[in-house]
Amino acid sequence: MIQTIPDLFYAALERDFSTAIAHRSGGVWLCISHRELRTRVERLALALEARGLRKGDRLAILSENRPEWAVADYACALSGIVTVPVYPTLNPEQTAYILRHSGARWCVCSTPEQLAKVQELLPGLPELETLVLMAGAPAEGSPVLAWDALLAEGEAREDRRPEVKDRASGVAPGDLLTLIYTSGTTGDPKGAMLSHGNVASNIVAGLAAMEVEPGQRCLSLLPMSHIFERMGGHYTMFHAGVSIYYAESLQTAARDLVEVRPEILLAVPRVFEKFYARVREQVNAGGFAKRLIFHWVAALGAKMAQRRYRDLPLPLWLRAAGAVGDALVFRKVRERLGGRINMAAVGGAAIHPRILEFFWGAGIRLFEGYGMTETSPLLTISRKGDMVPGSVGRPILDTWEGRPFMRIAEDGEILVQGPNVMLGYWRNEAATREAVDAEGWFHTGDVGEMDAEGRVRITDRKKEIIVTSGGKNVAPQPLENALRADKYIEQAVVVGEGRNFIAALIYPDFPNLRIWAEHRKIPFTSDADLASRPEAVAKVMRRVERINARFSNYERIKKVVLLDAELTVDSGLLTPSLKVRRRAVDEAFRDRIDAIYGG
Repeated sequence: MIQTIPDLFYAALERDFSTAIAHRSGGVWLCISHRELRTRVERLALALEARGLRKGDRLAILSENRPEWAVADYACALSGIVTVPVYPTLNPEQTAYILRHSGARWCVCSTPEQLAKVQELLPGLPELETLVLMAGAPAEGSPVLAWDALLAEGEAREDRRPEVKDRASGVAPGDLLTLIYTSGTTGDPKGAMLSHGNVASNIVAGLAAMEVEPGQRCLSLLPMSHIFERMGGHYTMFHAGVSIYYAESLQTAARDLVEVRPEILLAVPRVFEKFYARVREQVNAGGFAKRLIFHWVAALGAKMAQRRYRDLPLPLWLRAAGAVGDALVFRKVRERLGGRINMAAVGGAAIHPRILEFFWGAGIRLFEGYGMTETSPLLTISRKGDMVPGSVGRPILDTWEGRPFMRIAEDGEILVQGPNVMLGYWRNEAATREAVDAEGWFHTGDVGEMDAEGRVRITDRKKEIIVTSGGKNVAPQPLENALRADKYIEQAVVVGEGRNFIAALIYPDFPNLRIWAEHRKIPFTSDADLASRPEAVAKVMRRVERINARFSNYERIKKVVLLDAELTVDSGLLTPSLKVRRRAVDEAFRDRIDAIYGG
């Protein structure tokens, strides 16, 4: 029975499939077997013990996805050491906050650049004792430890390797596994305390709802610092016997998909939205005939998707037409994703039904789920034969300890209680009491609905609801989801807190907007110039007006501002999981927002 991460680790090793994890180096994929992974993990565990790290100590991992991340993670789990993942994209101030607040004794850094970032912060981190560099050699005379040297220290204690497994058997489900710091979209991040039992129970429940087979491949695309990737793409795939291939970066994902040819892909909606947008961009640049073919195939795919959602066979006429559509469009779509994906999971935010239809029509089953850092993370997931666009599926459990696993409060907030709910927030009792009530219900902060069959639909974030000066409550997420589905809109952020109407900051889909402008003979010298043209603003506003018709009058967007730069993680305007940092956006565009409202 899997109750801890050590249970999971050693159970997976018993099957010993050919490749446990793989990474790209020097243009080739290097594979690491289960046996080799075990050797590295146990040697590192011995080195950490020899260096004085003990159960309950905190070790931070500041790294991109790579094999060393997994080795460090498992070595800590076997030893009862608490890992503190830190996104490598965080700025020095954010990095310092997490290292200081967690009280990390060690920090393992991926590159000299990440190491230098932490070294500059050391005067303000009194509890941080040791730095480790994964790639490259520290400067001569530096107190920084080299990764290879640490493994060599463990190898020197080879005769004591059996002790690692013996010690791991003493790790209990209630022991703290990791501190995962929330993205901090509205304030300082909080460290969610997840136990071994929290995460292990989520792995078992999640795997029961997914179709995953030993020997398949999964491309690890999201940061392992994100709990969705760590639980789903890291622990769950390893436990299921799936080989995990680490993409070099989001920028190389298209190449990596073709080279790895995975059967499984886990991602956030933004990944699929951008892929769909690039397909549309190529179609629009191909002339009228190509656009006409694409729209016919997309409409055909929508019909096929409606039956595939319910796992129903396609009628003969639809199979015949689908074969034509496959030859014209969908086969190429699958090939660009590697050609073998048969199960993809998406979470972290809502995905538009049109995007779902497109991929299901192409024969790529895209299952939507819902969860949070504090719940390890999975709460609901769509299942085969029970896909309903707009829904995030059914709860992973019906009941727990004689009570419902999930319920909807009177104000619409989703409440949960179960084995996957965090122990609390690290060094923050006030926040813990606010999140978990006296009856043990965790308050997600998400507003949602549950239908008669138990499917859940998320309508918005409770704390992100905009209150206008007229006292109207406006949920920004449904508006933003509808806007992003338009072919002229790449990103959208709805604003209007304390104002007398709702507005939006929009980053246009410039390839489509450029085609429109050239067709209308509107002169422009750059994307920034085009975004400032009154004709372009008016064009996008006309698209927005179409979307407004679906919403109540007080929810409708009255004005828009076109941005000439995409919101990115590097700019600090998106979290590492690609959610909008609303406070940061408000500050970055304060002048432009004020100008919308004439002040």
